[in-house]
Amino acid sequence: MTNKEFDVVIIGGGPGGYVAAIRASQLGLKAALVEQEHLGGICLNWGCIPTKALLRSAEVGHLLSNLEEYGFTANDVQFDIRKIVKRSRNVSKQLSEGVAYLLKKNKVAIFEGTGRLNGTGKVQIKKDDKILVLKATHIILATGARARDLPGFQPDGKSIWTYKEAMVPEKLPKSLLVIGSGAIGIEFASFYRDLGSEVTVVEVMDRILPAEDAEISGFAQKAFENQGMTFHVKATVQSLTAGTDGVTVSIQQSNGETITLKVERVILAIGITGNVEAIGLEETKVRVDNGHIKVDQWMWTGEPGVYAIGDLVGPPWLAHKASHEAVLCVERIVGIVETQSLNTDNVPACTYCRPQVASIGITEEVAKANGRKVRVGRFSFKANGKAVTLGETDGLVKTVFDAESGELLGAHMVGAEVTELIHGFAVAKTLETTELDLLRTIFPHPTLSEIMHESVLDAYDKAIHI
Repeated sequence: MTNKEFDVVIIGGGPGGYVAAIRASQLGLKAALVEQEHLGGICLNWGCIPTKALLRSAEVGHLLSNLEEYGFTANDVQFDIRKIVKRSRNVSKQLSEGVAYLLKKNKVAIFEGTGRLNGTGKVQIKKDDKILVLKATHIILATGARARDLPGFQPDGKSIWTYKEAMVPEKLPKSLLVIGSGAIGIEFASFYRDLGSEVTVVEVMDRILPAEDAEISGFAQKAFENQGMTFHVKATVQSLTAGTDGVTVSIQQSNGETITLKVERVILAIGITGNVEAIGLEETKVRVDNGHIKVDQWMWTGEPGVYAIGDLVGPPWLAHKASHEAVLCVERIVGIVETQSLNTDNVPACTYCRPQVASIGITEEVAKANGRKVRVGRFSFKANGKAVTLGETDGLVKTVFDAESGELLGAHMVGAEVTELIHGFAVAKTLETTELDLLRTIFPHPTLSEIMHESVLDAYDKAIHI
């Protein structure tokens, strides 16, 4: 057994862990990172990055299927699902190697194996039959999360998939059922539908994308239905029976009636739970609630010298939120008092389906439930010059302001490239911008960003192009 000493040891090499390690090193700390599988974590290897590569291929396929709208003709357009998957995996590999380079550049020590707390100031690393113990003044837990199981419906990796199997299909299923309509479920539904699969989505809540503004989720559902998707909301899956030629599914609908359908594959996308097991929490003051570690605003767990960040500590389960927590955690460790705690209302959320969905802040419904008087603006993509030239007129931007103070409470968007636009509202919220600042801002023409401005104008009865 060999002992090594560090200022900080991070367990988990995802977008929270590797960013914490790099920032710690930049601030003069001797840092070590423990990762059991792939640098970059789920996000880079099995989540954010490879799914976007898949969705890009599906987007190309959609454009090829509609070439005549742009004055082109192509015959016998085909795709190879194996090549689409290979490209996705290559993209992940390239970026994982990039993370390794950044860690090396910043002189972060990397240890391969499974890490766990091993008493005060100690991390045990196990790889095969070898054990190594590191000593550290500070230990940051960044072990991430995994797909939540649906009781009685365990994935088999063949007919019933988690996100991992859904990302590397050997062939395109002719039909599939997606259980859950959050970001993960809808992205897979969009990918497979654009490639030609018959897609059915079951959601237990009363609407799809339940975390989004109700108006936006309703708009998105209509767009998906126009593409041929089928939705069952306020519905539950009663049984899944896998056979040699597919899966028989029993669904109880909102009216109490039960329907049965048969699909080739099922994707479970019902949320995630933190990886809190087997990381040595038993003899510590670390508290776990509903599958996630409880922390304060500086990511301290309650156990001296132990912190937790990212998906492990709960929603929003987003890579950029994990990276932000990593930086604020490390900066507080070294005593940078200017560092501010995280305001989750300022964390943008993006879903990369077609059309895309993006949002920040609270919804109109939540604002009213909180007793706020609001002003709401809306602007359609159909009235925007750039959207018309792109042939992407199916979209809507909605902004919610406090009627008394002019504070931007939330922005909610559905349409082409809204995931690239939402940062404008993120900057505005971070700077505590009021409606006057946004009304006076000059947006370039012709751009999709003008829809954002017109939505603000509409909230104050000043819209020009309605």
